[in-house]
Amino acid sequence: MAESERLTITLPAEMAAVVKGAVADGHYASNSEVVREALCDWTVRRATQLQDLAVLKAEIDRGLADLAAGRVQEFDAGRIIEQGRTRLARRSRSA
Repeated sequence: MAESERLTITLPAEMAAVVKGAVADGHYASNSEVVREALCDWTVRRATQLQDLAVLKAEIDRGLADLAAGRVQEFDAGRIIEQGRTRLARRSRSA
């Protein structure tokens, strides 16, 4: 096991009750296990968010470059909605 460091944390009463309940129900051996798993889940979720933000930023940068270069089309909400529906249908079929 990796080296451990002891930390003291303060939680709202509702969160502390959830942690204690998970231990009392036998799902975890200790409060620390509950917090470790929660932090692992948060770490994965945060990494995913940062990756999604990087993709979004790249798309925004590409759009701004297109705008600066004059590569623009007239705004057509119907066309955009249809493109979204098509992409959603493709995702649903591949899932």
